[in-house]
Amino acid sequence: MEYIYEHRDKVRDYECDLQGIVNNANYQHYTEHARHEFILSKGLSFAELHDQGIDCVVAGLEMRFKVPLRSRDEYAVRIRLEKKGLRYVFFQDIYRLPDETLCTKAKVEVVCLINGKLGDSDILMQALGD
Repeated sequence: MEYIYEHRDKVRDYECDLQGIVNNANYQHYTEHARHEFILSKGLSFAELHDQGIDCVVAGLEMRFKVPLRSRDEYAVRIRLEKKGLRYVFFQDIYRLPDETLCTKAKVEVVCLINGKLGDSDILMQALGD
């Protein structure tokens, strides 16, 4: 699998549950933040797109948890992207660093609403290389 973007971060204490591992909902935050950083790296921001009447919204999400992250673990969210019809499909894998242990596999389907209607955004397609 060829990744096109990587975002690195560190687990914060408050993201862990009583078991001392990252609460499952926080992995969705990690993947969302990585997608936002990826879009910023392409010279766009979701706020600017919104101001132009373009809203990118999650239409579907699937996650598989392999190995938990713990407080202060460093991790990398790696992204691969496919365009399927009107959907942008983000394949996002989270690896614990530095040992490169796969922790989570996510598939996030994103669609564009243009002035409230489902459609393709030329601005987004051009920025993402489609």
